[in-house]
Amino acid sequence: MRGLFSFPNPVNETSARLVAGSVAVLAVVTVAFQQGWLIPVLAYGFVARALTGPKLSPLGLLATRVVTPRLDVRHRYAPGPAKRFAQVIGAVFTVTAALLYYAVGLHVAAFVLVGVIAVFASLEAAFGLCVGCKAFYLGMRLGLVPPAVCENCARVLAGDTA
Repeated sequence: MRGLFSFPNPVNETSARLVAGSVAVLAVVTVAFQQGWLIPVLAYGFVARALTGPKLSPLGLLATRVVTPRLDVRHRYAPGPAKRFAQVIGAVFTVTAALLYYAVGLHVAAFVLVGVIAVFASLEAAFGLCVGCKAFYLGMRLGLVPPAVCENCARVLAGDTA
C-alpha cells in the first residue's frame, strides 16, 4: 500500500487537467474579484497535492475519484515526478502570495502571483501544456535533476520512447 506522502506515478492527464481547470477558475475569481481569502485555499490545494498527490486535496479527490472514472475518454498518462514538481511550483507561488497578502500587505503582488497561476493552470487545462513539467524537463536536460529522479523522463529526453 502506498503511504500518505506518496505521489502517483504515472499521473492520469485527464485528472490533472480537471484539477488545473478548477484551479484556473479559482485563480481567475480570486484576481478578478479581489478575493484574498481564496489565496490560502489555493495554497492549501497545491501543498496538499505536492505532498500527497490527490489524497488530501478536495479538487484532486473530486477529479480522481468522481469525475475521471465517469468520463468515456482515452486516458493518457504522464510521469509523476514532473507533475509533482509542477505542484511544488504552484505551492511556492500560492504560499508566497498568501504571505504577501496577509503578512506584508502587498495585495497587488499577491494577485500578480495568483494571476500567473491562472495562466499556467489554464494552459494545462486547455492544451495539456504543463509549464512546471517543462521546467522539470529543462532541469533534467541541464543536469540539475538527476536521471534517477525520473527514469521515464530521462528515457524520453534521450529519445528512447520504447
